[in-house]
Formats: sequence, C-alpha cells, structure tokens
Amino acid sequence: MNQTTLSPSSTHNMLIGYLLWIFGFLGAHRFYYGKPVTGTIWFFTLGLLGIGWLIDLFLIPGMDREADLRFRAGPIDYTVAWLLLTFLGIFGLHRFYMGKWISGLIYLLTVGLFGLGILYDFWTLNEQISLKHAEQKG
Repeated sequence: MNQTTLSPSSTHNMLIGYLLWIFGFLGAHRFYYGKPVTGTIWFFTLGLLGIGWLIDLFLIPGMDREADLRFRAGPIDYTVAWLLLTFLGIFGLHRFYMGKWISGLIYLLTVGLFGLGILYDFWTLNEQISLKHAEQKG
C-alpha cells in the first residue's frame, strides 16, 4: 500500500476550525469537530471561563486530525454544511444542501423546527453527513 492509501481524506478545514475558535468560548469549534458534549459545556461556561478556550488554541490540529479519521469523506462538504447550519439553519439550507428536502421544507416553515431542530443538528451534523456518505458508497 502506498502512503496516499493510508492517509485519511480531509473532512474538516483547520482554518475554519481556527476561525470558529475565535468564538470558541461558545463552543463553536468543538461542535464543528464533532465534540457536542464539550461544545455544550464550553457554551454554558464560556470556554471553561476562558481557560479551556485558550488551551484549545493548541488542541485544534489534533481535533482536526481526529475528525478526518472519524468522519467519512464524500461529496457533501462538512464545512459548507456547518456554515449553512450556523448562519442559515433556521431556513433549513443545510438540510437542502445534504439532499434532505422534506426536513429542509419543515425547517423552512417552522423556523428550524422551533429551534430544537437546530440544536439537534449542532449535536449530530457530522454524523448525518458521514452517514449520507456511507449510504452513497454502499
């Protein structure tokens, strides 16, 4: 096997991770890298009172590598989906982007399913995309 076969495909963008880190005291970068529990903790504690947020500056390269190993690459771009969820999630655009037309329409008509759907997607978006990629390959 050659080296390219062994290396994972890049699913997340480290530059975006660092840009989200700027707002990391709200847990944005942790949600992006598939760490919803600590993302929620960071949200409610302002990045563990700033200490965890500062430490994450050095942990982001590892979180990026872990996400690349953990999540399946494919035609749906994780970064695009995350940007759509973060800024336009109440309109369901991230769901339309993933080909989930029915739930996209529901989000559009119900303000992101009354906000609860947005919260659900912040917790599960990486897994949703990875599953779509697995279904397309299988």
